[in-house]
This record gives sequence, structure tokens and C-alpha cells, in this order.
Amino acid sequence: MLPGVYSAKRKDGTIYYRSSITYKNKHISLGSYEYEEEAHQAYILAGEVLADSNTYTIEDYPEKSILDFSKWVTLINYRDNGIYIKTPIYLKKKFFLYYIDMNTPLTFDIDDLFYYSTRKIMKRGGHLFVAEYGMQVNILSRYGIKNYGVPGRDYRFINGDDSDYSYNNIEIINKYYGVTRFNTKGQTRYLTKVHVNGYYIIGRYDTEIEAAIAYNKATLLLTNKGLLKDFPKNYIDEIDEITYASMFQKVRISKKFIEYVNSLNID
Repeated sequence: MLPGVYSAKRKDGTIYYRSSITYKNKHISLGSYEYEEEAHQAYILAGEVLADSNTYTIEDYPEKSILDFSKWVTLINYRDNGIYIKTPIYLKKKFFLYYIDMNTPLTFDIDDLFYYSTRKIMKRGGHLFVAEYGMQVNILSRYGIKNYGVPGRDYRFINGDDSDYSYNNIEIINKYYGVTRFNTKGQTRYLTKVHVNGYYIIGRYDTEIEAAIAYNKATLLLTNKGLLKDFPKNYIDEIDEITYASMFQKVRISKKFIEYVNSLNID
């Protein structure tokens, strides 16, 4: 068997070849291949990458490489920084880069290293998510951004770089369900809407908390009327239960919306 290669059998009995290399006393699996020579070439290339930091960088990834790009990043990070990470992360001094692909590195604070070193970021339909207990979790949820969040409306990247997920680069504009911040005559106010066969305006409020509570009150009216829709609830950490109950009772909602709720005839 060629160096760095060993054979294995699939469940159907067919043989394939696995490639691996040992570096700094660390046994590193490089991948599985149909042919022994391919596995050997992966071993040779990995050895060249690990041998000298001046030989290859992440940007030098060959167009038709025998190594997976994720493994390429892992090897170079281990070579340069001495820390083996299974996911495609390259460490910097106070942050790290997570490579979705060769042209898409995402920047994260070093505080998030443990989280992303054990989770693969996937991209689908323009959204970035990780797998959590069998569920797809949008990475924006780590910043308190709801799944429906729209960039520029509900949150923004302060430096204009939408690949920079540093905590100090993300500003949350609208953090509650059904609430949108707007400016009128130089003042900041908050608009509350609920979606039921179209959007219904619940009201305009001076504070974000009032607007969030108004949303909860409006959706509770719909639920009590028998509307079978799973409305999300706004959880407000800034106030205690007594204050919440008082504000819930006092907050006013649109008469037009109340008339709509009363007109519903749900069996």
C-alpha cells in the first residue's frame, strides 16, 4: 500500500481508500477516495502544505485539488497556529475567519470560536445556518435577530461589510416581533403590525416596549377568538411581571383592529 493510504470496505463489500497524515503527533484524516493513487496524492499534497508556511496559503487552493477546501483550511490553520480545528477556521489575533467557500470568509469574534469549531455553517437560499439538535438555526439568532429579520430594516452591519459578524459590527434596529422603528418630525417612534390575511396596523407608540406589548395583546385577542395561528410572543427582559401586566392593560390598540377581531366568525 502506498504511503498515507489504507483500504477499507463499504457495506456492500466494495473497497475504497482512505488517506491520512500525521503532523505534530496529530493523526489527521484527509478523506476517502475510489483509487489508491488518489489517496496517495492527497497525502503528498497535505505533506507539502504542512511542511512550509511559505509554500501554500489559503488563497493558493488549486482549482482541481485532490483535497477538500475545508480540509485545506484546517491544515493551513494547524500549520500556522498550532491548533487543530475540524471546521474551516483560520485563526487571527482577536478574531477568526470561517470559510464558507474560498471566496466567502466570514469574520467572527474569538469568543465564538468554541461554538463554530464544533458546528458546520451551511448556506441555503441566502441564509446561513447551523444544525442544532436536528433543527436548522439561523446564525443571526445568536445576535438576538429574529428569523424574519431583514437587513437594513431590522438590523445592519455598521461597517457595511455583511461578512463581518463581529458583535460590535451588528446593530439591531427592530428586535421585537411585529415592531418597526420609524422617524417622524425628528422623533423615533414604533409601529406595530400583525399579519392576518394581510397586515393590520395595531398602533404607533413612543417606546419599543409599548409596541412589543401591543403586539402581544393583539395576537392574544386573535388567539382568544379562536384563530389557530402560532403567533410568536415578544419576551421583554427589561421589565418585571408586574410592570408588564400594568402596561399590557393600559396599552391601546387600534379600534379598527378590534372591530376586525370582533367580526371574525371562526368555528
